[in-house]
Amino acid sequence: MAKVLVVDDAKFMRLTLTKMLAKANHVVIGEAENGRQAVEMYRLLKPEIVTMDITMPEMTGLEAVQQITKEFPQAKIIICSSMGQQKMVMSAIEAGAKDYIVKPFNENRVNEAIERVLR
Repeated sequence: MAKVLVVDDAKFMRLTLTKMLAKANHVVIGEAENGRQAVEMYRLLKPEIVTMDITMPEMTGLEAVQQITKEFPQAKIIICSSMGQQKMVMSAIEAGAKDYIVKPFNENRVNEAIERVLR
């Protein structure tokens, strides 16, 4: 069981992910709809894992990953991307993200990524 912060600008995506995580007995301790909120909520909630969308208003997921891992090098962030964003995913991994999942979400893949990052 992990405490997760779900970050996505689309409420539907946050809801979908939250349901999958709850089914796998994880607890969503917060939701953010942009990178700036994600950084603030990370500082406040200290989640064990963050699922981070890449393309968001105000501050991108990539910028948020850079900011969070600068302050919290041990942060466990999983990038969520649409197909065709491989370059962004690679940049996020280089910035400190631990794994990535592709949208639309596959429940098994989401669970695998969480388990891998927790190890």
